[in-house]
Amino acid sequence: MKRFKNILFVADTDLQCRDTFSRAVMLAENNQSSLTLVAIIDEFPGEPHQKIHGISIAELNAPLRSIKLEQLENLVISTQKTLQVKTQISIKLLSGRDFLTIIQEVLNNKIDLVIKTVDERKFMDRFLGSSDMHLLRKCPCPVWLMKSTVQGNFKKILAAVDFDPFTPKPEDDSLNAQIIQMSLSLALSEFSEWHIVHVWHAYGESSLRFGLVQQSEADVDSYVEEIRLHHHDFLDELVSKFINEGGEEVVNYIKPKVHLIKGFAENKIPELIEEKQIDLIMMGTVGRTGLPGFLMGNTSETILNRIDCSVLAVKPKGFISPVIA
Repeated sequence: MKRFKNILFVADTDLQCRDTFSRAVMLAENNQSSLTLVAIIDEFPGEPHQKIHGISIAELNAPLRSIKLEQLENLVISTQKTLQVKTQISIKLLSGRDFLTIIQEVLNNKIDLVIKTVDERKFMDRFLGSSDMHLLRKCPCPVWLMKSTVQGNFKKILAAVDFDPFTPKPEDDSLNAQIIQMSLSLALSEFSEWHIVHVWHAYGESSLRFGLVQQSEADVDSYVEEIRLHHHDFLDELVSKFINEGGEEVVNYIKPKVHLIKGFAENKIPELIEEKQIDLIMMGTVGRTGLPGFLMGNTSETILNRIDCSVLAVKPKGFISPVIA
C-alpha cells in the first residue's frame, strides 16, 4: 500500500495491540513510511504549575507519563526485535478527548493513515455514537479500525463501491478509485482474496408492480433488467480499468470476485460479509448530503453497526474536517 507515507498508530489503553501494531510496523517497513506510536493518557487537568494539596499538576502527571512511555518503548523494542526490522518509530503521549486529539495530530503532522485497535467487545456491542464513530466521521485521512484479535494476513478483503451509472459524479469516481486502488494494493501484499461489491436497486419497482399504476410483469422485468445492465457495465469498466493499469502481473494474479447485488446496501453488504467471512471491508464514509464531518451517510453508519470485521474507511478528496488543529 504505497500511498501511505506517514502513519499514526493509536495504542489501546491496556496495550493489547501487539498483533495490530506489528502489522502497522510491517506496513511502514515495506513502504518506507514514517510511523508514530501514540497513547492517549488521562492526565490531571490544569496548568503544570497549579497545585492540588501542595502537589503541582506536573508532579502528579509525571509518574503516569513515565510509566506509559516505558510501556510504549518496550512495545517498540520487542516488536522490532521479533520482526527483525529497523523502521524508525516515534513515540508520543497525548491527552484530551481521544478522537479530537487524534484528528488534531493528523492535521498538525500531515498524517495520511490512522490505525486504531478496537477490541472484540466494542465490535460486538457496535460503536454507533462512540468515539470511534466520531473519528470515522471527522478524520480527514483514511481510518483503519482493526479488531484486536487480528492475526496474520487478511484472507478476504472486500471493497464496497457506490455510484449512479445514470448520473455519474466526479466525487463518486474519485472515492471509488481510492477504494479500488487501496484494496487492490492490500490484496496483493496480503495474498488475499479480493472481493468487490456494488449494491443496486431499480427505483420505483415496487410501485410499478404493486402500486396504483401497475405495469405488466414483462414491462417491469424489462425495466429492471435495463437498470441492472447499466450497473453491471459501469462496475465492469471500473474494475477492469484498475486491474489493467496494474500490468500483466496483476492481471494474472488477481482474479477479483465481483458481487453485483440487487437490494439495499445496508442489508446486503452485512449479509455478504457474513456469508463470505470477510476480514476487512474498505468503504467510503461520507454521504452525498449533510454537513461534512457531522453526518456520515446513513447507509454507511447502518452497515458499520451491523458488521464485526475490521474496517478501512476512506474520505473523498477535498474533505475538510470540522475539527480545528
